[in-house]
Parts: sequence; C-alpha cells; structure tokens
Amino acid sequence: MPQRYINQKGLFDDYSFEQKEKLYEALSELFSENKRQLFDKLVQNRTRHITVMLEDIYQSHNASAVLRSCDCFGVQDVHVVETHNQFNPAGDVAVGSSKWVDYYKHSDTLSAYNHLHSKGYQIIATLPHEDDTMIGDLDITKPTALVFGTELTGLTQTAIDNADGYVKIPMYGFTESFNISVCAALSLFSTTERMRSDSSIAWQLDKEQQLTLKLNWVLQTIKDGENVVRQLVQRLL
Repeated sequence: MPQRYINQKGLFDDYSFEQKEKLYEALSELFSENKRQLFDKLVQNRTRHITVMLEDIYQSHNASAVLRSCDCFGVQDVHVVETHNQFNPAGDVAVGSSKWVDYYKHSDTLSAYNHLHSKGYQIIATLPHEDDTMIGDLDITKPTALVFGTELTGLTQTAIDNADGYVKIPMYGFTESFNISVCAALSLFSTTERMRSDSSIAWQLDKEQQLTLKLNWVLQTIKDGENVVRQLVQRLL
C-alpha cells in the first residue's frame, strides 16, 4: 500500500458503500477471476484487532521482515515512528508484502500512542519488565497494539513509561534477546492464533472495511491504478 501519515485521507474515504461497490465491480473486469477469488478469500482473514507499532527501525531488512510477517498473519496495519530513522522496507525481503499491508507514519512515539489509544487499542510494549507477562498469557480480548523497539537499544523510555502493559517471549538459551523481526513474528503467531480461536472476539473487518481494502488491493494490481479509478469515478459516479 502507499505509505502515508495518519492524518492523510485514503483514495476511497469520501465514497459511500454503494459507490465503492460500483467501483469494485467495474474494476474487477480489469483483472482475472482467480485474483478476484483470492481477494475475496484473503480479506476474510484480515484484522485490525491486532496491530503493530515500530519505533525508529533503521535496518531495512528488519522493517521488511516485519511487514512480511504482518501480511502472512493477516495483520493489516503497521504504525511506524520516524523520530530519527526513516522506515524503508527492502523489496527483496518484503517479497511484495508492502503492497498488501497498510503502514502509517508518525513523527514521535507519544503521538502514535495517542492515536492508537483514540482507536481503543491497549498498547503493549515487548520487553522484559517487572510487570510483564508471557506473550501466550496476554489478554487480547480488547484491540491490542504490540510495540517493538529499534535494533540494539530497544524501546525508548517514553515508549516504556507510557505503555499499558508489557510482554516477553520465553527464552531458554544464552542469548538474551531475539532479533526484532523474529520477535514480531513469534508475537504475531501467538496473538493471532489465539484471537482467531476465540469466538468472543470480533476480529474480522466489517463489510465496508473489507470492500475498501479490496479496492486498495486493486490499485496494486492494475497498471496506473489511481488514474483508472479517477476515470471510472467520472464515468460511474
């Protein structure tokens, strides 16, 4: 997906559900039936109940690996803090995942936390802490944002002090920490598997969110997608 700052609007934000349906039907004629069936299947497993926040990641292969894990586990949104380091996914590691996952940029940690809190997320920092819990025991019945820190130094004190809770991953070797991309993958596996198995959690996107997401996926599939959409809007709407 095109990266954007959180206050930027998406291309389809001003259209009604019915207008989006018309657009999607028209756009569906421009790509294969197999692709359409794939979109219909995968969108059912997308979630925003679990989201990821990355604080100042500077190694492109780590950034890319986290995006790839989010796509694989169906986590749609990634929030990126760029206080000092620019977030630059590397295509050879991401394997195209940046086309399918939404990632939003924030200028600092507190503004990212404020945004996530405004959306109802509990913010969980991933690090050993006196008040921590194991990742498998984390309460995920409410929307949860997992926060991962930069390489070597980890999360800033601001991120730690303002988090709602803390988790760690069990380790049994001499090494005291996982690589950030591995930590994210293990955390997402644990939380998304438990989320999907809990019938009390409404983790799926609603119908309009699913439709909007499929429209965004179409933009990544057809050539010159945004111009094609604008032409269709003038013709259909």
